[in-house]
Amino acid sequence: MANEIQICDQCNHTRMKTIMPKLRKMAPDAEIKVGCKSYCGPCGKRAFIYINGRYVSAPTEDEVLAKAEAFVKKPAAVKE
Repeated sequence: MANEIQICDQCNHTRMKTIMPKLRKMAPDAEIKVGCKSYCGPCGKRAFIYINGRYVSAPTEDEVLAKAEAFVKKPAAVKE
């Protein structure tokens, strides 16, 4: 089951150039959607990510990534 991540490219607290590689490393199978999420009030105050239907926010990009990692769906173990 793939992860779904949504981020805003207008957010004052994240940079696309730095966050995208970190997101791809954290969830390689993720479908990442970039664009305005119409959440400008909180977006102007904190970094945020929508991950698998959950809104996660924190003061900085690195902190929001650390919090979001708890919601990453891990692939099922392969039985041999």
